[in-house]
Amino acid sequence: MEKSLTGKRVVISGSRKIEEISTIIGKQGGVPLVRTLQGTVFLAEKEVEPDLREFVKKGADWVIFTTGIGFETLVELATKLGLKESFLKNLREAQIASRGYKTFSALKKYEIKPIVVDDDGTTKGLAQSLETVDFSGKRVMLQLHGETAPVLTKFLEDRGAIVQKLLPYQHIAPEKEMVERLCNELQSGECDAVCFTTATQVHSLFDYAREHEIFTDIVNSFKEKAVAAAVGKVTAAALKEQGVERILVPENERMGAMVIELSKYFQS
Repeated sequence: MEKSLTGKRVVISGSRKIEEISTIIGKQGGVPLVRTLQGTVFLAEKEVEPDLREFVKKGADWVIFTTGIGFETLVELATKLGLKESFLKNLREAQIASRGYKTFSALKKYEIKPIVVDDDGTTKGLAQSLETVDFSGKRVMLQLHGETAPVLTKFLEDRGAIVQKLLPYQHIAPEKEMVERLCNELQSGECDAVCFTTATQVHSLFDYAREHEIFTDIVNSFKEKAVAAAVGKVTAAALKEQGVERILVPENERMGAMVIELSKYFQS
């Protein structure tokens, strides 16, 4: 019996569990191509310290948290700097919004209850939940993870917010040669599917495509040949934002489940 991925060239764009996911693709008869688009995220203590001190000094009307680990890291940094109590006091006096269940749980440990949460675990969902808020002239502290979130920032600034960002983690982009190689393969129809496991990978690909004026080509390659597979809702939302319409998302947000979803698609 022919395996459902026989001869299909499946791109792995993540940097974790590469061997594991390659084995699963191989067992289904596929050819795994490792084209990591992840880059690296590093703890940026020195870079974030001045912004953290400024927040402790001035406070904010609104504080928006996008990751649980980002919030916990800020608490740790504030503790190191002897500012923990002032930091938490400012949070308790502000209006809080949070994205994702992990962030909600992290805040709960410190008895901080967000008044606005997203519906779907995405920053877009969070922006929708904040649609009715009047931000004019309000100071908003926005915690981010690795990336600068231009869409959410623009949403807040368009509504009159004065945004201060706190990035306890910062992102170094992946190797340009790797992204260029994948773009060439997509343009020449050499990939049957691309597996994305984080929104960062999506941004790496499409930012490069925009910069090199091949954005439309890359979007079209996903219409015409390559199937985009996303490990979960957040990654799928990032693909949709770029104009990719055909996206496979497994019910169970796991890498193995994503490959099985891909197999089913090619089988049918």
